[in-house]
Amino acid sequence: MTAPQDAIAARRKLTNKLIAGKDARRLAPFFAPDIKVIVGDGSLILGARDVLEAFASQFADPAFVAYVRTTDHIEVDVAGDRAAEQGTWVGVTRGVADTRGTYLATWRKVTGQWVIENELFVTLS
Repeated sequence: MTAPQDAIAARRKLTNKLIAGKDARRLAPFFAPDIKVIVGDGSLILGARDVLEAFASQFADPAFVAYVRTTDHIEVDVAGDRAAEQGTWVGVTRGVADTRGTYLATWRKVTGQWVIENELFVTLS
C-alpha cells in the first residue's frame, strides 16, 4: 500500500507534467468540484470548472510554458483522509523562470483518490 505522502507527491508531479503539456482537461480529476484557489495576485477562483478555465486561458498564451510546484512537506491528519502540502512554485514564461513563491494545498481523500480541496499561492518575486 502506498503511503499517503507518496501518493500525494506522485499526484503533484503528475499535475506538473499535465501543466507543462498544457492539458487543462486532464487536470480535472485532481480537483474537488468545490475547490478554492487563491492565486499569486490574491484573486480567488471558486470551483473546478473555473480553475480549469483559468488554466486553459493561460495555456492558450504562446508565451506560457509551465508552473512547477515542488513539495517540501506533506502532513496527513490522524484519520488519514486530509493532508496539508507545503512547497515552492515557479512560473516559466518564454523559457524564463520569472515568478516564484510558496504554496499550501489541502488534499482530501475521496473514494480512495487524493484530490485538491484548496490551494494558496503566494508570489514572492
